[in-house]
Amino acid sequence: MSKIVGNQFVQEIKTLLQSARDKVYQNINEIMTKTYFEIGKRIVEEEQKGKSRADYGKELLKNLSIELTKEFGKGFSVTNLKNMRQFYLSFQNRQTLSDDFKLSYSHYIFLSKIQNEDERNFYEIEAIKNSWSLRELKRQFDSALFERLALSKDKQKVKELSKKGQIIENPKDLIKEPYVLEFLGLEEKSHYSESELEQKLIDKLEHFLLELGRGFTFVARQKRFSFDEEHFRVDLVFYNRLLRCFVLIDLKIGKLKHQDLGQMMMYVNYFDRFEKTEDENPTIGIILCKDKNETLVELTLPKDSQIFASKYQTVLPNKEELKKLLETKESDFKE
Repeated sequence: MSKIVGNQFVQEIKTLLQSARDKVYQNINEIMTKTYFEIGKRIVEEEQKGKSRADYGKELLKNLSIELTKEFGKGFSVTNLKNMRQFYLSFQNRQTLSDDFKLSYSHYIFLSKIQNEDERNFYEIEAIKNSWSLRELKRQFDSALFERLALSKDKQKVKELSKKGQIIENPKDLIKEPYVLEFLGLEEKSHYSESELEQKLIDKLEHFLLELGRGFTFVARQKRFSFDEEHFRVDLVFYNRLLRCFVLIDLKIGKLKHQDLGQMMMYVNYFDRFEKTEDENPTIGIILCKDKNETLVELTLPKDSQIFASKYQTVLPNKEELKKLLETKESDFKE
């Protein structure tokens, strides 16, 4: 008598097959990436032998492309061979998480185009840690994540970014300046309300979690609490697994006011007293605003405050301007 195959059994078999396919793809990718790296190395070494001849490198790639295409088909154009050469030149002396290539070849071709070695190492580490797709890697680079994090750190911490990536050890490590929300599709000067901004963030929650950084999980929207017959609502509530604490986010579309900071202090105090458990760490509050006065923030908040005010923008930042700011900061370090 035939038996009907159970759904759970079928799903287990499918999971095994998918896992096997993933491993095969991963192994093939690793082998091909290492092979392209080795090809790049051989090209550089061969070019160095004929460096006295001005057109040697150009003719070498052209002839190599013709021969490889004859036997191996597409994929070995002069442009692709140049990419392999650049891949080798960019990573021949690298010092990252390991000597293995854990990203796709396409990831490494993009990374090869980043001239600053510290910045390049940072994005490689973060892409591995967070399993970024190539699209997400490009987005993080375009949003100037490295510069935004580096601008808020001292010299030692900036160097750590290139060796370890972003390390989350205390509340300040979570903060970016500014937060970039270009994925919302809002123009920089368009008119929208705080509730509309909130709805857009919920609609694009996956993107927002990526922008917030590692360890964040969504808890609630418009979280309500009451005391003395008054009702209050926190715009967005998250939990960070790395710091083991609640993270409250309030949205302000205008310039930050001292009342906004006072309101967030009350939200944080409430969560610390009534929501968090004894084994969890103190609550963090982040106010996202279009503009702020640093002196106002400094004078309003206690020195050991767990509350931060950061600007947000709805278009990608000007990377060149941020790079110049970072260069100025590095010059100050040297002095």
